[in-house]
Amino acid sequence: MSLTSERGAGRSFFVADLHLTDERPAATGRFFRFLQDEVAGADALYILGDLFEAWIGDDHDEQVARETAQRLAALVATGTPVYFMHGNRDFMLAERYAAQSGMTLLADPARIDLYGVPTLLMHGDTLCTDDTAYQDFRRRVRHPVTRALLRRLPRALRSRLARQARAGSEAAKAHKAAAIMDVNEAEVVRVMREHRVCRLIHGHTHRPAQHVHRVDGRECERWVVPDWYARWGYVACDANGCTLRTDAL
Repeated sequence: MSLTSERGAGRSFFVADLHLTDERPAATGRFFRFLQDEVAGADALYILGDLFEAWIGDDHDEQVARETAQRLAALVATGTPVYFMHGNRDFMLAERYAAQSGMTLLADPARIDLYGVPTLLMHGDTLCTDDTAYQDFRRRVRHPVTRALLRRLPRALRSRLARQARAGSEAAKAHKAAAIMDVNEAEVVRVMREHRVCRLIHGHTHRPAQHVHRVDGRECERWVVPDWYARWGYVACDANGCTLRTDAL
């Protein structure tokens, strides 16, 4: 799907799963053009996780990390705030890099008032409750003690561990049914009910779409943000509602 959009204030943008790395310059270039051509002058940019392909700590030394920090800081300096929520690939991103790039860190989930509509923001991986192996791994690796220990390791060792984790993740996904790696609808309804919202925006699944769920008799909307592999895109919201755009890189 491709929807036209207008540049300017009065809108907020939501992206996720860009997976930026020096090895994928097309996605990096598309992101920088997006910041300049679409986001400049907007009310806010929300990055809902996996901005980077992997993040081993705030001493991450890829060129794309330095350039992205510069571009985001320049955007913030013009008056457009940038909010960042951790994903499963960049949960080690911390205060130092956030400060360098001008980003405000968000908890997952985060409930915001979006043009008068209570809206829940998530990365989306915790909604995939049918993938019990992943959820067990997530709990272990995201534990504060684990993260503290990882940050104390030499950068070269952290890089090797990150490569091994990525390879293991790809191998595991090859043996999982596609449905297991998508969200669990009952969990979606539970989370929306718990946070008293009728709109949810998330990424992670790489399945951009608008969904409708019935929550306590009401029709509620769930927006899934595109990934930035072969395509790119975003969800944009204003006082009239939200739209989804996705195009080929």
